[in-house]
Amino acid sequence: MQSYHTFHSKVFLNLSKSLFELPFKSIIFNKNIVTKPPCRNYSAPPKRFYRKVGILKSDGKYEITLDQRKLKTPKGTILKVDNEALALAVATEWDSQKEVIQRNNMHLTALSSTVIDNPNNNTKYDIVQQILSFLDTDTILFYSKEEDGLYQLQQKEWQPQIDWFCERFEVTLAATESIGIVNVLPETKAALQRQLLSYNFSAIHGFLFAVEALKSIILTSACVERRLNISNAVLLSRLEEEYQCGHWGRVEWAHDLSQLDLQARVAAAVLFVHLNSASEQMVTKKKVANS
Repeated sequence: MQSYHTFHSKVFLNLSKSLFELPFKSIIFNKNIVTKPPCRNYSAPPKRFYRKVGILKSDGKYEITLDQRKLKTPKGTILKVDNEALALAVATEWDSQKEVIQRNNMHLTALSSTVIDNPNNNTKYDIVQQILSFLDTDTILFYSKEEDGLYQLQQKEWQPQIDWFCERFEVTLAATESIGIVNVLPETKAALQRQLLSYNFSAIHGFLFAVEALKSIILTSACVERRLNISNAVLLSRLEEEYQCGHWGRVEWAHDLSQLDLQARVAAAVLFVHLNSASEQMVTKKKVANS
């Protein structure tokens, strides 16, 4: 039982003996703290300040324009991308904004800015090591035997992806039923490291973004290699959740929103990988044709 007494702009709070083994414990609080509960303030998203979005080519690269302004990264550098297709995709993100700018939904813009600003001063090798760190805890390498139905579903849906991954990259991986990390052979990590290092600096950022979203190198690789479409990869990454929803029902505004947000993230990441890889392929073809 709590009782409040006000005296000279102070508040005295009496607490019961069961809490402090004392008849009464008087604690003085500032009156403002008691009468005004703490609140968290969020900055409002900026309003759309431009009418038209365009792209222009400059020094072999493409820039995005907002009316007469050039789009810049958070560090103030002009945002430049290597190919027209990626520039159009980034411009589409900005053109699709309505009254306010929702930056948290502009994944291609964020990825392009991260590549240019490189806020953590990462090298390509650093990013590859971050990706490989997910292999020991890859989502689809952990089966649950607590429910027979879920276990059978995991074997049916996940095992073909694991088998494909091992055959495609000539590595050895096995699923586990324990709660510990998977024991990955050094040879497997070395082979995957060589594969990941074949991506350029921009593309590897997209690969990492997809792995962080799906929590799976295997599913990300299947998307990038066009074995799985985005929707199926997301469903496989959420297999246990979908199984439970099948038994207990879905909360549409929560489960559906979470699923669509994940699909958007993975789709942007895979597109970013493909567009940045395609630019290198086009350059290589031109060199071969000229020689």
